Amino acid sequence: MLTVDTGTVVLQFAGYLLEVGLLGFVLLRRRQRRFIPIAIYLSLLLAIDGVGRAYVLHSYGFSSPQYAYFFWLTDVLLVLAAFLLVGAFFRRACLQEDRMWHFLRLMLTFIFILVLGVSFFSLLQNYHNLFSRFIVEFQQNLYFTCLVLTTLLYILLQRRGSSDEELILLVTGMGIQFAGPAANFALVFLTPGQRFASNLYTYIGPLCTLGMLLTWSYAVARLPEAVPMRARAGEVAEMAAAPRQA
Repeated sequence: MLTVDTGTVVLQFAGYLLEVGLLGFVLLRRRQRRFIPIAIYLSLLLAIDGVGRAYVLHSYGFSSPQYAYFFWLTDVLLVLAAFLLVGAFFRRACLQEDRMWHFLRLMLTFIFILVLGVSFFSLLQNYHNLFSRFIVEFQQNLYFTCLVLTTLLYILLQRRGSSDEELILLVTGMGIQFAGPAANFALVFLTPGQRFASNLYTYIGPLCTLGMLLTWSYAVARLPEAVPMRARAGEVAEMAAAPRQA
């Protein structure tokens, strides 16, 4: 059962302010092309969490089944959007390596189908409340998957010595977003029937979202404008060819 208190409301409103400010900054700075995936994700996060859930909450009340179903359904939608955003980060990391990106794209597609299949398979063990069980199971599996993929991408960037510090911070922010809820899901699984673990989610989610938004704000606002990887590679090639021409 979801619970709400003043601390949760404060965290949520702080997140809304950061979402609006970061989205507005990205759009006003006219850097939409590089940040289109982030702008879409922020817009979806703001529309669902800041508008949609607030409307359903006001219309039906916090303890209503309508709000509970809407909350978990939209949470799955946000996790799906986050999974696509992680895929966009993989694409940016492999901007010059089309063959690697082709392999990673197939891998990400296979992983998503695998998560979907595992979630369906888990329903065979319990036929009660199929819809709600599938939603929760799929959400948790996808959360853990996104956490693993984000960790692998961070390691890949570090091992390759990537100079795209902005991307590294964006990936770090996604890791913060996934780590808390994934750990909370594991705690709920290890302590069945304990309300403390379930209620903790109302704090963990907004707190991790704040951490992600603060990290993204630093990456977007404080770091210098990133040079496109293809342009940088062209400059290096010209510098290498200059002595030969001389």
